[in-house]
Amino acid sequence: MSRPTSFRLDEKLLERLDAESRAASMTTTSLVSSLLDEGLKTREFPGVVYRPGPTGRRAGLVGGPDVWEIIRDLRGWPGRGMERIERLAEELELPVSMVSLAADFYSAFPEEIDARIEANEQAAEQIRRQIEQRENLLSS
Repeated sequence: MSRPTSFRLDEKLLERLDAESRAASMTTTSLVSSLLDEGLKTREFPGVVYRPGPTGRRAGLVGGPDVWEIIRDLRGWPGRGMERIERLAEELELPVSMVSLAADFYSAFPEEIDARIEANEQAAEQIRRQIEQRENLLSS
């Protein structure tokens, strides 16, 4: 649920917001909301950044993979507790602190990461179907 809010912003900042919202095909209010949300999350979790991609903006680790990728792998990795984190970090050749950061971020925002995992699974399935259709076409 949202509530009306009023802020006084510098004219040049407003011009940049308007230009960015047009480029992103979104309202200025949606853009401001998104930027504030991402900014607050990255302040709470230093080392997490947001980056654009084919399925939208997503949380990633500075100098590392996306958070959803780590969580997807962490779910299926053998071990329990910190042992699981340590084993995955070794496999991915990442510091344990990065895998822990992804787990902590997920703990705070599971809906966001679960939605990203689902979106990527759907995109991968669509690509698999396209490849299958192409192969059927070429083999007939």
